[in-house]
Formats: sequence, C-alpha cells, structure tokens
Amino acid sequence: MNERTKETLADSYYSGINFRVGFQSQYRDSVTSVYNELYNYPIYGIGVYSSTFGQEHLGKPFAVYGFVAIPIAPKVDSKWNFNYRIGLGLSGRFNPYNEEENPLNLIIGSKNNVYIDLGVQANYRLSQKFQLGAGIAFHHFSNGALALPNTGINLLPLSLSVAYSPSSKPFDFRKSTVPPMEDKQELHFNYAFGFKQIDRENDKQYFKSTLGAYYSKHLGYKWRIGAGMDAFYSASGNDKLVAGDKAGSFSALFSYGPAFYIDHVLNSRLYLNGNVGAYLHRNKFNGESSPIYLRAGVRYKVYRDIFTGVSIKAHAGKADFIEWTMGYGLQLKKKK
Repeated sequence: MNERTKETLADSYYSGINFRVGFQSQYRDSVTSVYNELYNYPIYGIGVYSSTFGQEHLGKPFAVYGFVAIPIAPKVDSKWNFNYRIGLGLSGRFNPYNEEENPLNLIIGSKNNVYIDLGVQANYRLSQKFQLGAGIAFHHFSNGALALPNTGINLLPLSLSVAYSPSSKPFDFRKSTVPPMEDKQELHFNYAFGFKQIDRENDKQYFKSTLGAYYSKHLGYKWRIGAGMDAFYSASGNDKLVAGDKAGSFSALFSYGPAFYIDHVLNSRLYLNGNVGAYLHRNKFNGESSPIYLRAGVRYKVYRDIFTGVSIKAHAGKADFIEWTMGYGLQLKKKK
C-alpha cells in the first residue's frame, strides 16, 4: 500500500452487502451448448452491491454488475458445495478527488468506476431451499485513468451469505459424453476507444483508440491462444503541453507492437480476453510508461461472429485507459 493510499484510507473501515439473482443452466440446455456440462452448469445473473468505508471523503459506493458462478466438483448427495465467481459492472456514488472541495481523496478521481468482483465460496445446505455460505472475494474499483488520481481500490473481504432456491428438487448434475473439439482457427479484428487524463494538474481528457488484428487457435473448448499486432492512437500527441516539439507528428500520435493473445471461453458467446504485448514504438508522454503492456477484459458475441466488450489496458499494474471494444472474428477454413 503506497503512502497516498495509506493517507486516504486512514481510520477507515469497510463493510458491504450484495444482493444477487441468478439462473442455473440445466442439463437440457446442453443440447445447444456443451459448455454447461464443461463448467458444471454455471449460474448466470445480476447483482447489486453497496458499501461504506466510514469516511465522507471516499463516499458510499454502489455497483450493478453481471456475474457467473461456476460450481467446483459438485455432488448431488452432498450438503456441501463450492463455486468460484467472476463479476463485472459499473459503480457509482464515490466522492471523487477535488483540489478545493475534497482534497483528502487521493486515490479516486471520478464518481463512476469499473467494478470487478472475483470470489470463492463454500456453501452448506440447510434444506432443499436454503443454504448458508462463507467465502473470500477480491473487489477492484478503477476508472482506467479517465480521471486522476486513479490509484484504484483493492479489497479482500470475507463474506457470509444466505441463498434461497425456489425449487425443492435436487439439481440434476448428470453429464453426457462431450465430443472432442474440432480444430478451429480464427482471425480477430477489433477497434476500441476510450479517454485518458494524462496529468492531475491538467483536467483535460484525451481521446485514445486501438486497432488490433490477431490469429488464434482453440486448445479444447475452454482456451484459445494466439498472437497479433496492436496500433494505438493518442490525441494527447497533438498537444504541445504534452508532446512538446513532437506535437502533431506521426510518431507522437501513434504507438504499436506485437502481443500474445489468450481467451478463457465460458460459453459459445462469452469469453474473458487477455493480452501481453511489447511496444516497438511508444511515447512516455502519452502515458505509455512501460515497454510492456497488458490487457484484461470480457467480450460477448452479440450476433454470429460480431463481438463487443470492455477491457482495461495497463502498464505494470497501472491503468492506461478503458477500451470499449467492437470487432469481428473470421473463421478460417479447416484443413482437409
């Protein structure tokens, strides 16, 4: 924890509450998607979160998010069950940093932020309809450098829960034989955009965008890996206050580099995306502080091979900007 975070969170405490509603996939759904069986019939749903840090200068954050909870080695006749959870959404009601009105908040510069929830939970079934649970989670709040400061907030809360299921029937975890996956190769083309504040002393938000092209190959149903290239545009390269004498030049506006590509495929439409890339050309004055860049996000196929999503591009754990992404996946012909 750095000094800025320590100063902001001094004398703070954390407590929060979550309310989630989910629907568990069924055996009959496996006719259209083998992923239900592969992931032990996951639960998809939405959640509402509210919390407090006990400090007026931080605010009382809330969030609305989507989540998937994936059972771990479920057993029909056991009172115990376990799952891990992935959630992503938007949060609000932060009290952002302001030099005159709120100088004590040195870690978050915006009211609205991205909310990430990762968790592992153990549950004990009291009856067919009720169960108690306990777990540990990771919560992250960040605006992706849309507004500074953006140190971000990371939490590792312990949780207690009560869950209710309207059905009193034991869940059907039976599985059929899943056929081996056919060899699938794809080309992915994507465009993303976002905004970034370069300097806390300058409130201006600069437009940024990404153009990417990648090749990928499936490693079974759950994983897909590949490689490709990214090109980045930063409008801050037009500003003499940022780029100096280089302002307006091609080299000041653009950066680029190759990257490793990996997807964790959750179902036929939804997948988690990650990249590790290395700049061939970058500009530190545009916020590209490290020769290596990272990307983590989620993508969803909205229609056939057209996808959309959101990612956080970062350097050494520090957010560069939030990428609002759209793209197309081209299926390559199978080799005969």
